[in-house]
Amino acid sequence: MIASFLLIGQSNMAGRGYSHEVPPIINEGIKVLRNGRWQMMAEPLHNDRASAGIGLAGSFGAAWRMQHPDEEIGFIPCAEGGTSLDDWAIGGPLFNHALLQAKLAQRSSTLTGILWHQGESDCFPEKVGEYEGRLKILIDAFRKELNAADVPLVVGGIGDFLTSGIYGKYFGNYPLINEALMRYAQSQALCYFATAEGLTSNPDGLHFNAASLRTLGVRYYEAFRTRQFITRPLAEESKILAEIYNRPHTQKELIFQLEHRFTTAKIGVEQFQSELSNIQQR
Repeated sequence: MIASFLLIGQSNMAGRGYSHEVPPIINEGIKVLRNGRWQMMAEPLHNDRASAGIGLAGSFGAAWRMQHPDEEIGFIPCAEGGTSLDDWAIGGPLFNHALLQAKLAQRSSTLTGILWHQGESDCFPEKVGEYEGRLKILIDAFRKELNAADVPLVVGGIGDFLTSGIYGKYFGNYPLINEALMRYAQSQALCYFATAEGLTSNPDGLHFNAASLRTLGVRYYEAFRTRQFITRPLAEESKILAEIYNRPHTQKELIFQLEHRFTTAKIGVEQFQSELSNIQQR
């Protein structure tokens, strides 16, 4: 059965990395829930905005597959850009949507983890002091509704670049959010923290760039795999990503990529048929 992971939070979970900046991750063992069906993952996973792009889930899934080559992983994309904990209120549309999607996924998968990245929209002075307690209430509700008391949760730090971006004046309290995330993870069973130390942003100074999101996904997976906090960059991050990018593709994956090129008008019918024939003859 597919091992599924619920993706919740705001835009840095949904992903705003520019796809042309990193190699694609195409792996037939990585699925995404779309329209109630498990489909082979193609980025972006989320469709919360037209600007959705590379997120951290792709490299998380690829790292998971390196450890579980004979199993499938599936993502349930429910993050929404620009959202605060107010927007994630229990009984509200985002909470209910994520709950319904996760319950739908549980019919054909085993909920194996929850990945949360959020906090930028709660950096305001009147909100930051309440963040830890309100996050606990939210996650406790998800766990109860999904019968997921024993499911690991990974939370990630928000970027150190926030105060230098075009919206920097709003993020002076970002270290307090990171401290609250760390305290929350330390106080909860089966909850682990992954640092954003050293990661960089898109030109907006708000969203992690694609390369950083690939790295963050590896850190999230290492926290999940080891059941430990990742408080410093990993020594082998680059090596792990190189293995992910250089993995040979299966016939099904090659056809998947070819069909995408054809249906997006990057190649014509004759080239499509020629390349398809070559792939099928391998």
